Amino acid sequence: MGLFDSGRPFLQALPGEDRRALLALGVPRAYEPGEAVMREHDATSFVAAILAGWAAVSVETERGVRLILALRGVGEVVGDQAAIDHRPRSATVTALGPLQTVVVPGDRFRAYLAVRPAATVLIMRQFSSRLRASDGERRALASERVLQRLSARLVELAERTGRPVEGEGVVVDLPLPQQDIAAAVGSTREAVAKALRLLRDQGVVRTAPRRFVVCDVELLRLLAEGRA
Repeated sequence: MGLFDSGRPFLQALPGEDRRALLALGVPRAYEPGEAVMREHDATSFVAAILAGWAAVSVETERGVRLILALRGVGEVVGDQAAIDHRPRSATVTALGPLQTVVVPGDRFRAYLAVRPAATVLIMRQFSSRLRASDGERRALASERVLQRLSARLVELAERTGRPVEGEGVVVDLPLPQQDIAAAVGSTREAVAKALRLLRDQGVVRTAPRRFVVCDVELLRLLAEGRA
């Protein structure tokens, strides 16, 4: 279970020559906060390499509820699955804040992989990692309480995007409103608000609009593991 890919981002893991070759195939494109980079079910096949900012990968459930599957940041590529298998988009990718990308047409991306074995291996590893993560996510949704899932998400965000501030804790400034946190947990906004209130009352976290502070990372980690 995880919002983030394990290992180094795709662009950073590429050899320098392969990275420059890929970026040369596309054009720069900036997205405003909340703007969709690609939409679920669309027939487009371009990929977007993220140079700055964060994007959320989400799907709509059968009940019309938005579920955030992952967050993608600098050095990562989104849209590669549709570029490779020629099928409609499996998810929507939305800019969380200002997002800078290089957009590469799908046919160019496929041709690039055909002559760049190192890139192909990295894409295969990425597919495998994301498949394992989705399996873990299904298990978590079936077996874990909202408080446990929320704690796990907050630990991830603190470890991957937070900055330690002396006397405060780990500050996370990622622009995730409470409804997006609920979508990342896979629960209702009301249930997540109740769990957040419990964490605040116990002094584990502090919250503010589009920001939170983890005051006790170790306790939060124990909650995420179901041991507290």
